[in-house]
Amino acid sequence: MENNSVDSTECKAAAKHWREQVVDLLYWRDVKSTGVVFGAILLLLLSLTVCSIVSVCSYIGLALLSVTICFRIYKGILQAIQKSDEGHPFKQYLDKEVALSEDMVHKYSDIVLARLNKTMGELRRLFLVEDLVDSIKFAVLMWILTYVGALFNGLTIVILSVVGVFSCPIVYEKHQTQIDHYVGLVNNQVKDVVGKIQAKVPGMKRKAE
Repeated sequence: MENNSVDSTECKAAAKHWREQVVDLLYWRDVKSTGVVFGAILLLLLSLTVCSIVSVCSYIGLALLSVTICFRIYKGILQAIQKSDEGHPFKQYLDKEVALSEDMVHKYSDIVLARLNKTMGELRRLFLVEDLVDSIKFAVLMWILTYVGALFNGLTIVILSVVGVFSCPIVYEKHQTQIDHYVGLVNNQVKDVVGKIQAKVPGMKRKAE
């Protein structure tokens, strides 16, 4: 029982540490690290627009293997010339534990399952028109997405999303006051329009009202 408690605490600490690292990346706390991650993801996605995913994965694997093999041979020759006994150049990485713990897998599996069940319930509610206003909003969103899909393919949307994820947080952090002000104005306008439509169209008022 005590071991399970310790493992759970370690999992929470690891999850918190991971979230902090993600936040640091998105807010460009370490420009070098964020630049490397952002550049690598963007390069991968741009490569997928030119080549198939099989080709991209193969080229990445070949590039990594070329670097590691060449470095391994170089260190072997250097050790032979210097007659040193440093051992394998990647020994410290080979000795590290890379297996996922069962608690960590169960924890994130439960989180994914909970999110999936919640999403399925929400979709059922929207498609079966439990709330007319929410279903109409969802229909409008789907209608807008038809135009988005006509302009961009899925991969382009993913690329734009990645750019947005790495740029929006830092922009919002620097201009939070102005953005909140304009977002508030837009929300008020939308609420006014929705309120007028609900008042004029029968059956569109929420159940709570």
